[in-house]
Formats: sequence, structure tokens, C-alpha cells
Amino acid sequence: MTVTLKDPVYAHTVAAPSSKSAAHRALITAAFADRETTLLLRTSCEDIDATARCLVALGANVLPIEGGLKITPVAPGQVKKNAILDCGESGSTLRFLLPVCGAIGADATFLRRGRLPERPLEPLATTLREHGMTLTESGAELITCGQIGAGDYAIAANVSSQYISGLLFALSLIDAPSTLALTGKVESAPYIDMTVDALSRFGAPPQQKPDGTYRLAGRKAAPLTSPGTLTVEGDFSGAAFPLAMGAIGPHPVTVTGLSLPSKQGDSEILALLARFGARVEASGDSVTVTPAPLRGLEIDARQIPDLVPILAVVATAAAGTTRITGAERLRLKESDRIASTTAFLRTVGGDIAETPDGLVIRGGAKLCGGIVDVCGDHRIAMSAAAAALLTDETVVIPGAECVQKSYPTFFEEVILSSQERSNK
Repeated sequence: MTVTLKDPVYAHTVAAPSSKSAAHRALITAAFADRETTLLLRTSCEDIDATARCLVALGANVLPIEGGLKITPVAPGQVKKNAILDCGESGSTLRFLLPVCGAIGADATFLRRGRLPERPLEPLATTLREHGMTLTESGAELITCGQIGAGDYAIAANVSSQYISGLLFALSLIDAPSTLALTGKVESAPYIDMTVDALSRFGAPPQQKPDGTYRLAGRKAAPLTSPGTLTVEGDFSGAAFPLAMGAIGPHPVTVTGLSLPSKQGDSEILALLARFGARVEASGDSVTVTPAPLRGLEIDARQIPDLVPILAVVATAAAGTTRITGAERLRLKESDRIASTTAFLRTVGGDIAETPDGLVIRGGAKLCGGIVDVCGDHRIAMSAAAAALLTDETVVIPGAECVQKSYPTFFEEVILSSQERSNK
């Protein structure tokens, strides 16, 4: 789908999509709980659907109902063997369920699509091999067998928080107690906190020692216990786009359905927009961002890498220079997001340069239009749509259907008119 934008009209009020990060975690815990769970979910997306599909392949039942999903857990001793787990392009699905399959002894074939086969699995793969799993790559397929047991685990904390979350889920499903030590500086720590919170909601809270090591009681002592009904909170990663449009556009934007405060790391978008100079007001489950003169910032993105593309758009509207650092892991996302953010903003006239671990943006100038290569990346496509607010010329976004990965309703609920679409 190609979307063409010129003077786009965008919503004054937007309901936040359901949190992809929270939904992944709720689905996994529910699939191995003691009884059925009703998951209240306003929206789904390709990545959430991938996790649900893989859990069904392992033996759970995930039934769509009005307003969400009903999850019947895998029956004890009924894990499906030699399961085919189609992860689509979801890195979270793969990295969470790979250790889980090791914990429950489910030999499986993981199907990886798009750029997912190129995205790293180390040091997670080595850790799993050291504890009894066999992992074999065959093109886009990853074939696993063997079972990991209770014990003392360790993994580097500065590569991907998803590895840590996957191991926390897995060690909760092993009968006996285990420990998980984190080495190096922890990055994307809020996502680990979300995993701890999900396990805690299901009665199996990991205990963290003063040195940062997690102790997991194991399934016999702390079985996953369903809360019955669980509501998935609104997604700050998705809400960041309309909120940023409130900062750079001609009118305020209110996003509803957000949890305040939230354990989501990307809730930092509120503080960052305020630091840029926008007016940010929170009330109940709603946040309103009102445009105001913006100024450049220094941003450390180690804990909030997914916000970088839209922050770069805000920076082009801000007077002065914005420097974003600590974002080197963005080179291993759906696209090399440092390079793709640089390329698309240059296409529409932005003054931006990439560094090894981030971006330097000189803002304040009017942008021009252009045809944007989104590199199949949902966050680049939505950032390009936001950038159309800063130009009087036409911005063309081929491949805009990639927003299905995280925010399928973006071009219906956020961008309202002054757009043309084609399926070419």
C-alpha cells in the first residue's frame, strides 16, 4: 500500500493501541497458568498474533472474543512435540519462546521471516546450549531440541532485554529453583520490569538480590496462577506518534487509554516532549500534548531505543541541535534504524547525520516532500507520516502496510484525511 500525504488532517483524540509488549507477556504467562484467562485487548497486531499463533502450536488455545482473547493453557503433560512456530517478523516472539520451549521440552522448528533471521541470538543461544538445548539453523528456520533444567544461569545484560525476559519466563516453568545473573550494564531495563510484573500478576514473582541476580522459585513452589481477567494497557510506543504530532502540528492531540504511571519504558516520551518544550498534561488515563516552541536536546536512548525515529522527527521541528546517543542496537531492528531514519529525513529535507551509536539533527528548517523508503519498518513509516506535518509538499510512503506489525489502525485512526492510498 502506498500512502500519499499533503497537508494531512490528523485526529484531535486517539485511543491508544494495546501494548504489544504487555500483550506478549500476558499471553505467555496465561498459556502456562493453572486455568483459563480472559485478556482484554483493544487492538491486536501482527506481532501479537505471532505469539498467540506459536502458543497454539505448543498446545494452548487462544480464542478471539468480543473485546479480547480467551486463553486456555497448555494442559499438564500435553505440550505438543515437534511444533512449528511461525514467528513472522516478531523478535519478541522468537526470543521469549525459544527459552520457553527449552524449559518445557518442546522440540520445535521456529520459522523466521523478513529480517528476523539476520537479527542476533547471541549470547542467548550459547546460554541455552550450555544448559542442554541443541539449536540448529537451516536458512530461515531455527530447529531446537533438548530441555534445560534448573540451575544457575548468567547472561550479558547489555545486548537485548528480550533474552533476559525469555529466560525469566523459562525458569519460572522449571520445577526446581534457579538463579539468573546479569552481567554488564543493563539496557532497556523497563522491559525487564514488565516481565517481572507479568510473572508477579500470575503469582510467580522473581526475587532480585542486591547484586541484581534474580531468583526464581520454580513451578512447584510458585506455579503460574491466572488472575482470571487481565486488561492490556495502552501502548506508549504506539502512542508516541500521535503525541509527537501534537508537539509539532497545529493543534493539540489527546491520547486516551494509557496507564499512568506505567512500567513501559517508552512512557518516557512524555518527559522528552516536555523537555523539547511542548506542553504535556496528564489526567486520568489521558495525555494531551499541545504545540509550543521547541528546542534541541541531548537524549540518551539506551532505555528507549524504539522512540528514536519519532524523536528525530520532533528534533527537525526544534530550534538548535539534538544529539541522540546510546542507540547502536537500532542497527539490528526491522531495519538499521539509525541508517533508515537518517535516509528518510534527508529525503524530506531534514538536516541529519548518523553517528556510530545515534543521530545528530539540526532542526528548525521547513521540510520538503519526497518519496520515502521505509525499508519495511513500521516505525519508519509512522515517523514519515508525522514528518508530513512539517512540509507543504507531498510525502509519499510506499509499503505503508508495514504498520500492521504494531499499529494496524494508524492510517485510519491517527491520519484522518488529506491522504491518498493505492495498493500498488
